[in-house]
Amino acid sequence: MTREERIRAPAGSCPSGVARRDAQVVPPTCYASTKQQRALKLPTLEQTKLHGLRYMCSPRLAFQRRAFWFLAFFTSLGLLLSWSSNRLLYLLSFPSHTRVQLEWSKELAFPAVTLCNNNPVRFHKLSKSDLYFAGYWLGLLLANRTARPLLAELLPEDKHKWFHKLADFRLFLPPRDFDGISVGFMDRLGHQLEDMLLSCRYRGETCGPHNFSTVFTRYGKCYMFNSGHDGRPLLTTVKGGTGNGLEIMLDIQQDEYLPIWGETEETTFEAGVKVQIHSQSEPPFIQELGFGVAPGFQTFVATQEQRLTYLPSPWGTCRFSDLGSDFFPVYSISACRIDCETRYIVENCNCKMVHMPGDAPFCTPEQYKECAEPALSLLTEKDGGYCMCTMPCNLTRYNKELSMVKIPSKTSAKYLEKKFNKSEKYITENILVLDVFFEALNYETIEQKKAYEVAGLLADKGKTVRSPGQGKRGRRTYRRSEYL
Repeated sequence: MTREERIRAPAGSCPSGVARRDAQVVPPTCYASTKQQRALKLPTLEQTKLHGLRYMCSPRLAFQRRAFWFLAFFTSLGLLLSWSSNRLLYLLSFPSHTRVQLEWSKELAFPAVTLCNNNPVRFHKLSKSDLYFAGYWLGLLLANRTARPLLAELLPEDKHKWFHKLADFRLFLPPRDFDGISVGFMDRLGHQLEDMLLSCRYRGETCGPHNFSTVFTRYGKCYMFNSGHDGRPLLTTVKGGTGNGLEIMLDIQQDEYLPIWGETEETTFEAGVKVQIHSQSEPPFIQELGFGVAPGFQTFVATQEQRLTYLPSPWGTCRFSDLGSDFFPVYSISACRIDCETRYIVENCNCKMVHMPGDAPFCTPEQYKECAEPALSLLTEKDGGYCMCTMPCNLTRYNKELSMVKIPSKTSAKYLEKKFNKSEKYITENILVLDVFFEALNYETIEQKKAYEVAGLLADKGKTVRSPGQGKRGRRTYRRSEYL
């Protein structure tokens, strides 16, 4: 463009082909519009900050170099997607891990201790009415209500005469109001704690039957120490070791055991008591979770409290403890099992057993023998498909270590004979000592934790993929350091 053409150009117009050196003769509005046009240009892949992609799409590079960048970019992208999908699948598998920790405490709540005599019914407390209705169930009578012939060989002469007279129903008029194997029936015929408990001490202080609550299980009438029910305060301990827990001496009264002529559901070959240590919120399930204590021994039970926490779905399969049932306010495995067994027996036999909750009528001895006990045995032998009890999300249990020593010793036998007015043979066959205590004043927490969460997934991605701004700041820092 000549000088004359530039002079003849109208004011505000923008002639084409204006070079930068001619900017002094170009109107300012023209130069501003040129900058605006440059700013409105859309970015291309050649200008992207994504590593490799701008080299792959640049037309100025040779084909071989662009092919190399193409291969490198998509290989890296494939590896990134493969790793990301692996992390995502791991997240969707809802993994978990377990954390075990030992905690110390200045004071611990003492557990509930439930004990049952292995013999459910005292033989000499049977009345003629009891024998008439329950004799066949107990294995003492035949189906026609006549005494079993083998009992004459098993019983001593004096007991045989008493039983022969008791089993004579020729002039007997049975009552019409028999309520079945009810709580009242088992409460009256079961072993009484006042007769069994010879001594009781807790943390060195005297205790007695008033510190125990009555509870009914498959063993009949049982007793629970430190139940925390019926307004009883929850007992605690501030020390571990023997002498800082419960120590009781019991007389199991083997003379009151039912005579055994064969194997029945209600007879037992064992002599002693069954014991279960559990939390106060959990009903005893002593027929499966209890341990035996034999007469003639002092048994030491060192226990440690464990507090377990499980995760709900989808990380686990636990159930919250506050979601109780119709029979129990707090959910536990024992409560679930008793609840399930109760519903099963009521549905199949139209009655309930003595240890079962609810308003259903108690089973008669005939229903016990013909329906309830076979049905319960069948339910126990199943694979667990009927009673599916999930683990509670919060659970307290107690580990146990048992040891025992023989009692009485030769030096203490004479003293115990005079103290209890019993022979040494009777003491060896009937008396036991149970000592339950904390091994140490600590408890173990076992907690199921989430092993991988969304925050972990994002953090793992951040380690692999960095934003362009982060890379730019890193380069600037490096360049500044070159001048220092």
